[in-house]
Amino acid sequence: MDSSRVINDPLLSREERLDALRALRKTAEDRRTENGSGEINNHIHTIYSFSPYTPAMAALKAFEAGLEAAGSVDHDSAAAAYEMLNACAILGIGGCAGFEMRVSFKKGADNRPSPFAERKINNPDSAGLAYMTVQGIPKQAVPLAAEFLAPVRDERLKRTRAMTFSANVLLKEAGVSMIDFEDGVFNSSKYSEGGEITERHLLAAVSEKIILKFGRGQDLIEGLKRKMGITVIPKIESLLRAFENPHYLYDLLGVLKTEMLPGIFIQPDEKECIPAAAAVSFAASIGAVSSYAYLGDVGESVTGDKKREKFEDDFIGELFNEISAFGFKAVTYMPARNTLEQLQKVQRLCGDFGFMQISGVDINSSRQSFNCKEVLRKEFRHLIDTTWALIAHERLSGVDRRYGLFSPDSPLASLGLEKRLAAYAAFGRKLDKRDPDESAADIALEIDKGDF
Repeated sequence: MDSSRVINDPLLSREERLDALRALRKTAEDRRTENGSGEINNHIHTIYSFSPYTPAMAALKAFEAGLEAAGSVDHDSAAAAYEMLNACAILGIGGCAGFEMRVSFKKGADNRPSPFAERKINNPDSAGLAYMTVQGIPKQAVPLAAEFLAPVRDERLKRTRAMTFSANVLLKEAGVSMIDFEDGVFNSSKYSEGGEITERHLLAAVSEKIILKFGRGQDLIEGLKRKMGITVIPKIESLLRAFENPHYLYDLLGVLKTEMLPGIFIQPDEKECIPAAAAVSFAASIGAVSSYAYLGDVGESVTGDKKREKFEDDFIGELFNEISAFGFKAVTYMPARNTLEQLQKVQRLCGDFGFMQISGVDINSSRQSFNCKEVLRKEFRHLIDTTWALIAHERLSGVDRRYGLFSPDSPLASLGLEKRLAAYAAFGRKLDKRDPDESAADIALEIDKGDF
């Protein structure tokens, strides 16, 4: 088996994949975009939630695309952290790790009544629930993150199992063979290794059954319409007509996420989507950065799995008041997903409320590019600096929590956020990318001497 297949083999161990990456490093350097693009991406999903990529392969894809830094963010899981950080070090690019989760805004800060309990915030599936990220997790805190997320993963497992029953009812009515949850959903995930099972795992299993029944091309399109009442929009129909389409499963999954999932979706409760205050408090307790994930009103979906819909924009100022009260430290957004007008308003609000700005495009499909040229525009170049600040925070917090970006005990704590971010960005760029932990210890000594 060639090295690239080993690197992306989910059945092999992390060490086997990393060894294969070491063996392929020189070849990868030859394939890398000349001199690198300067781009970054802190929000790459891996096999530990839903993605075609192992952490090692995600790092390799980012490297070959010319990115200078990459980070893993999986749903309800930090299990990719070890492999992602080591893969980035092997390749000589910056690396960071975090996780994404859904939390409840049904009660406000200090347990007061919330104005968001019945509003859709940034979650297309649920009112009163919102996506957030916990990023810049110090290496020694990864096991604590796993312990914190275990009950969340357990609740989501139960709910996905119940949704599989509902999906099977629809498949049976359409004359399509039903899904065995253990074989078709659970075993395709990395749940047993600390990963998460998501709705996409279920929809991937449904997609495979539909392809098995109808084949590909026009027969599948007709089967969806006649047997399941699903009409495919012309843009996606042309993709599903192509028998040799290498992204076929992901394109069909996107259709089902929009057209089928609402009919089988079971709303999560607060056992799975814990109160936002609890999640923010946990992030602070481990020295990580809690970040609200801005979605914004959706026009045309980049990934094809979101419909036109309104979210936070009509009440964005009120929302920022709330996330500030909860104690969020940052806002994360995706320059490729929104209009310049939307993002300039978010940037102004971040400045007003003192939020760090973090960027990354969530990659969970083989169709998506690892490049995000938007971050190179003058309006967004500061997001490259904040990425290096996040990387420095993560590595320096690994030396000692007091070196964290938001630590009240940091020697830089008296600096305003803008100056602190600039200092940490410089620390991040100064790290030895192939041995960041050792060089972080040296930088910590310089900080203690006041050399910043």
